[in-house]
Amino acid sequence: MQEEKGQRPLVFAYYVSGHGFGHATRVAEVVRNLILAGHEIHVVTAASEHIFTTEIQSPKLFIRKVLLDIGAIQTDALTVDRLASLEKYVEIAVVPRDSILSTEAEWLKSINASLVVSDAVPIACQAAADAGVRAVCVTNFSWDFIYAEYIIVAGRQSHSIIWQIAEDYSHCDFVIRLPGYCPMPAFRDVVDVPLVVRRLRRSRAEVRKELGIAEDTKVLIYNFGGQPAGWKLQKEYLPDGWICLVCGASEGQELPENFIKLPKDIYTPDFITASDCMLGKIGYGTVSEALAYKVPLIFVRREYFNEEPFVKNMLERYQCGVEIIRRDLLTGCWAPYIKHAISLTPCYDAGTNGGEVVAHILQDTAMGKNVTPSMLSGSRRLQDAIVLGYQLQRVSGKDIDVPGWYALAQDELSFRTPSADETNTQSTSTRETEDFKILHGDHHNLSDTIGFLKSLMELHALTSTRNSNQLHSRESLSAAAMFNWEEEIIVARAPGRLDVMGGFGDYSESLVLQMPIREACHVAIQRSHPDKQKLWKHAEARQQNKGQGSTPVLQVVSFGSELSNRAPTFDMDLSEFLEDGHPISYEKARHYFSQDPSQKWAAYVAGTILVLMTELGIQFVDSISILVISGVPEGKGVSSSAAIEVATMSAVAASHGLDIAPRDLALLCQKVENHIVGAPCGVMDQMASACGEENKLLAMLCQPAGVLGHVEIPPHIRFWGIDSGIRHSVGGADYGSVRIGTFMGRKMIKSMAFHNSKKVEGLNNNGKGEDGMKLLEAEAAMDFLSNISPHRYEECYVHKLPEFVSGNEFIENYGHHDDPVTIIDRKLSYAVGAPTRHPIYGNFRVKAFKALLSASSSDDQLSALGELMYQCHYSYNACGLGSDGTDKLVQLVQEIQHSKSYSGTLFGAKITGGGSGGTVCVMGKNISRSGEQIAKIQQRYKASTGFLPHVFEGSSPGACKFGYLKIRLRSRLT
Repeated sequence: MQEEKGQRPLVFAYYVSGHGFGHATRVAEVVRNLILAGHEIHVVTAASEHIFTTEIQSPKLFIRKVLLDIGAIQTDALTVDRLASLEKYVEIAVVPRDSILSTEAEWLKSINASLVVSDAVPIACQAAADAGVRAVCVTNFSWDFIYAEYIIVAGRQSHSIIWQIAEDYSHCDFVIRLPGYCPMPAFRDVVDVPLVVRRLRRSRAEVRKELGIAEDTKVLIYNFGGQPAGWKLQKEYLPDGWICLVCGASEGQELPENFIKLPKDIYTPDFITASDCMLGKIGYGTVSEALAYKVPLIFVRREYFNEEPFVKNMLERYQCGVEIIRRDLLTGCWAPYIKHAISLTPCYDAGTNGGEVVAHILQDTAMGKNVTPSMLSGSRRLQDAIVLGYQLQRVSGKDIDVPGWYALAQDELSFRTPSADETNTQSTSTRETEDFKILHGDHHNLSDTIGFLKSLMELHALTSTRNSNQLHSRESLSAAAMFNWEEEIIVARAPGRLDVMGGFGDYSESLVLQMPIREACHVAIQRSHPDKQKLWKHAEARQQNKGQGSTPVLQVVSFGSELSNRAPTFDMDLSEFLEDGHPISYEKARHYFSQDPSQKWAAYVAGTILVLMTELGIQFVDSISILVISGVPEGKGVSSSAAIEVATMSAVAASHGLDIAPRDLALLCQKVENHIVGAPCGVMDQMASACGEENKLLAMLCQPAGVLGHVEIPPHIRFWGIDSGIRHSVGGADYGSVRIGTFMGRKMIKSMAFHNSKKVEGLNNNGKGEDGMKLLEAEAAMDFLSNISPHRYEECYVHKLPEFVSGNEFIENYGHHDDPVTIIDRKLSYAVGAPTRHPIYGNFRVKAFKALLSASSSDDQLSALGELMYQCHYSYNACGLGSDGTDKLVQLVQEIQHSKSYSGTLFGAKITGGGSGGTVCVMGKNISRSGEQIAKIQQRYKASTGFLPHVFEGSSPGACKFGYLKIRLRSRLT
């Protein structure tokens, strides 16, 4: 980009995020092109000056050192501290917000800025608006999208941070969107550009000559960006004859002879091109240079950085990426990954002149030209806390703008469990499918199970023929490679559940009513003798390194990793579950799975094996291969985790000849979630998934897990689930705090009852007499809050129970809250009143609901049922477990219910499960008009929030009713 004669120089204020090198390096390339065009650039950043000044020597470049955003706080090169990130952002950009805006607006006026450019500092956009200067963002992600994941652990008090960031971004005229981008609905308009990549200064031969490395020597560059990894490196990590160039090594770090420490101020692109492959993390700068210069990247994931799945998919799409398991990275099992990387043929052939293109767009914008496409004009900012549901671009029916190649990647997941309306069912009379013989069990004419069997056949096909013109996902190839397709395979199925009534009262031992939904998780499992197991290359290399011969290995593939930031595979030696011949503790197992956040999901699957070892004394001497494909979407409050646990436990039990009663199986699965995963859930999710029956409500008294039976859903009543788009998590701060408050309330009531029983004369009429004394003694020994009747609570305890109590005060007065799953934080204040009331009144509401279901059909019956649901919903809100999105859905149901123009046939709605987002259960008449009104709610919600919600409808059998399938390829049958 050259300076045009007669053109007036423009003044650009370019704000750069304080996170990592990638932002600064790509900004440097854009700035270089703007200066070539004769413009004056003021860079506002906390990044090191040398990133800009070594690339650009010009009197028109001004560096202003200011920190206006912090990005993500990392404790090391791979670990993001979510709470620390939010706390630091509040300190840097929220508390001094008014002062920052005033200072920046005045400064922009003082330099007479022509245009403000942000990559991707939120507050800079608002400052530009205050100064009356146009603003543009240049980025592949926005911080509202990244922080949306952090809010889950931080709690509702941090929601305003996300909305403020999105509001700041909305002041931009448009976003210049870089390849590998995330959804960014806060921006009104979009212009797409090629990769912004730093140019090369020296050739591969020149760099190797400087380092004294021969052209035929294989070289790995170890590059973790601006975050020095600091791990101890050893000679044997590299294949024989290889050399490793280490970026970012500390001054005192000693390296083996086959590792070369590079100076801190090197120009990284030149050294990348001098290498045969690269080892590092996924970041825009690293990935863009790997793609542009066709150097394969062996990458390791970071959790809680929502940018990564999008950048990773771009990397792998162009045959330029290999994922390494964090455990293998840290223990030096690099060789199989290096071998895989150098076998790739990187094929990125799109533009790499993004720096020049972006500079042209910025110049034209500053000069007043319109460069945005009209088709994307109009407001795109979100109008609700739905911004917390960005992740839900992963579900069908999404209405969030995502990259074309990303949508294609979703479509290519041909092994996804299809829904009932996607697959034509087949007759089960022969108990056979086209390619598999069913040796045991029946697919019950379930379309998703038939689809799963077809998916297995497609995986088998990958082992016999490879179409070089067709790309296959890593998870598909891994699954195809781990099964011995000539041997028997066991298939189990477990559905998610819709919480009709009861909700989070399960851990207070309340009555709950749960409906198994149509969406389900399928698990295929195969046992193999260790000598015959088909191991993945890295697992095989790990065994060879140990020199112990063949030992039992667990290999797991979980489909759907393309749509979230987790690794698709997991493997471990089953001996790692043993210590001195005995199963390791659940605490050690929880630590084991938490070491690599990208594989933490494996605790739901592998944890079932440890629980069976611990609780039932089962010994696993064979290797195990497991494939998990779940149609139960995550984060919707429909028990996706329970479905995985129950399906896996059922498959493991069937493959090992274990006869476990349905109730016992559910309780074992709860142990997986409570003690190994570390989520403080009750047991109703696992019970519904294991014991549920199609088109019936499972009535369960959670004391601790008593199945009262199955309640027929009357033919005139129908239940739907509508997804709010706000991600739900039982591991979030709100759910855990409410659970703690509930157990605190129980402890306080027991204490009050005990002391009152000792001074009967101090009670009112109720305490006089033997019956009153026995009642107090029962309440003092109470195990379950739900056993207190509402009138008893109102009479004796409601006025004495505080609404809030500090953790420290409670511990000083009562000691422990008697919950083995949660821990009180002395520094926090806990709500006690509402969490205690909820299970007491909730249990009464569920009992009334169950009784009303058997009443004669009438609008009065439906209205009464609906009123109980509404009361339950508002009780959630009182506990702090509501959300804007779920409130909006309930409001829309009420509007249609009471609308004269619609002749409403919907009668009730409530938030479900653990609350804080997720799904709303709706009840109405089982007629077509109700379905039309549900569709109307979908459209109104979309108009209000920008998100088209998914609707759950229909039911299916629980895992134990389904049983299991034993299948085998027909070609092996005689």
